[in-house]
Amino acid sequence: MISEWFQRVGSSVPRGFSRYFILELLKKKTHTGKEIIDYAVEQSNGIWKPSPGLIYPLLGRLLDEGLIEESKDGRYQLTKKGKDTAEDVDKVNDIVKKQLEVLFRLGNVGRFVAIDLLEKISSMGSILSSNVMNMTEEETQKYRKFLQDELNKIDEKKTKKKGKQIKIE
Repeated sequence: MISEWFQRVGSSVPRGFSRYFILELLKKKTHTGKEIIDYAVEQSNGIWKPSPGLIYPLLGRLLDEGLIEESKDGRYQLTKKGKDTAEDVDKVNDIVKKQLEVLFRLGNVGRFVAIDLLEKISSMGSILSSNVMNMTEEETQKYRKFLQDELNKIDEKKTKKKGKQIKIE
């Protein structure tokens, strides 16, 4: 999955992706910081070469947030909270992926809506990834509501599009 992502976006790594990449990688097994860097280079065919100056401070933040823990031998693994967070990210990704597939089938209008949605999600993801530990329950619910509202808009457009197709036929 990760290597497919690199093929689509080339060298433009969006803000917050490194955090997602580490959580995804640690879902499978424990890794050292160096192994995480090496795996990123390998999976991207050398396109993305995250520096130790990116990875190690990020690992420190993930440790501070309680999403990962470090063993005595320097390997990192997900905590229960980290596993739950990674599962939540997977659920959101699945929902967004399904919605985007529908939009792309709708043609040019769908592509426009999809690009707009991706920009909103990217902006929100950046905000969430940098502030997740400081958010109140109210703020968390606000972001959840926003995401759900956006997905509902997509569903409504899909329903309207199907209705128009039925009338035309």
